[in-house]
Amino acid sequence: MAEATKRKGFFQRFLDFIERTGNRLPHPVTLFAILAVIVIIVSAIVASFDISVEDPAEPGETLEVLNLLSGEGIQYIFTSMVDNFIGFAPLGVVLATMLGIGVCEQSGLISACLRGFVLAIPNRLITAGLIFAAIMSSVASDAGYVVLPPLGALIYSALNRHPLAGLATAFAGVSGGFSANLLLSATDPMLAELTRDAAETIDPQYAETMNIAMNYWFIIVSTFLLTIVGTWVSEKIVEPRLGAWDGEFSGELEQINATEKRGITWAVVSVLIAAGAMSLLVVPEWGPMRGDGPQPIVESPFMESLVVVLLILFFIPGLVYGIVTKETRSDRDVVKQMSDTMASMAMFIVLAFTAGQFIAYFDETNLGLILGIYGGECLNSLDIGGFPVLIGFLLLTAFINLFVGSASAKWAMLAPVFVPIMMQVGYSPEITQAMYRVADSTTNIITPLMTYFAVIIAFAQQYDRKMGIGTLISVMLPFSIFFLIAWSILLFIWVFFGWELGPNSPIYYP
Repeated sequence: MAEATKRKGFFQRFLDFIERTGNRLPHPVTLFAILAVIVIIVSAIVASFDISVEDPAEPGETLEVLNLLSGEGIQYIFTSMVDNFIGFAPLGVVLATMLGIGVCEQSGLISACLRGFVLAIPNRLITAGLIFAAIMSSVASDAGYVVLPPLGALIYSALNRHPLAGLATAFAGVSGGFSANLLLSATDPMLAELTRDAAETIDPQYAETMNIAMNYWFIIVSTFLLTIVGTWVSEKIVEPRLGAWDGEFSGELEQINATEKRGITWAVVSVLIAAGAMSLLVVPEWGPMRGDGPQPIVESPFMESLVVVLLILFFIPGLVYGIVTKETRSDRDVVKQMSDTMASMAMFIVLAFTAGQFIAYFDETNLGLILGIYGGECLNSLDIGGFPVLIGFLLLTAFINLFVGSASAKWAMLAPVFVPIMMQVGYSPEITQAMYRVADSTTNIITPLMTYFAVIIAFAQQYDRKMGIGTLISVMLPFSIFFLIAWSILLFIWVFFGWELGPNSPIYYP
């Protein structure tokens, strides 16, 4: 054992330290409750100094720290507690999606499909295929957080590989690669509109020429880069660190029998029919779920309802498979399948209560926003240009991302500050947005303030009930570090050669 410890390199010893330190912390449910109390106390201390800043997203308005120990703050704590729980962003998404996934899982469809997938795909491509699918899941907005990590764990378990490595790999792709894709997603118009508004304060004519696909070429290349880097990190660092899996959830690769094949066939037919029916809601011009803007499919009620769409697209094939294989004989079986799934989510529901309070308190106090604005002013006061200002912006955004999880809220805060700064030193709004996307994605996977972090812990505890925040962060940290380094290098290469980031989207601002 001593020799094995000596053979560990510095990086592995560093991860061991992160894991040990983090796991000395209380249970995640208790920890989020403690963090909520700390936010309450810190808000009172900071508010006593009368700190306020101008809100860059709302000119003329000021941001102040709300003292949660004041009369107003105490009222907020008591009156918002239930709403903070119900309004915890992942709660409804996870539970609703899991109803459909539960029918798929309990009927046996997921198990059969995973066995078919594992048997059909060469083992050397499993990791790359998983992380690529996870990166692409950002097309479905946040749904990837609910679907891909548990599926990744099941795939690895079926291969007698450590399921937490599969879960971590999928989480890295979904969250760390959230701003990479081969397609445009809802993220693109959301960020582009804020970037355009910020650029308009300097050059209204230039802002009119900007389009929502301003980073499209860059995110396409980024998808392949992150797939390669993520595969290497998973197989060379994360999985060896976790070691062999000998838990009770270890899967067995059984050949798919004739009944299962027939069930899968009819399940595929049913999901294609359901998907075709769904497309009629949004593809034709008369579709009731189609949007009215320049991107009627991307910016549409349909894209805002993807959780419901996924629920249906999981429920229908799961039901059909169960009927064909006779695993589902009546409506009572379906209800039991869904209720059993909800029972397995009990820990997550408890975790959502305390995590919801912590995140809501942090947002309400404005502590994260004020920290970000002060950081921006500090970077601006350094009066640097060229690559140093790019590096400074990347690192600052990555740091702020540890405290402000929402991509839209953070960019609404940073864009009015940094887009004009970058334009004044010769960099286009398009490159500023690309830098933001890189930094925003890469540190998502190591901060408990990321709203789905609690979800991943709940999924992980199905395989390791002692899983703590320290273990999860130590597992995800290599992905975060290598994603940030590799993605930043790609960005600087792009800047060096002056390639367009997207259609009519230059690096430099004339």
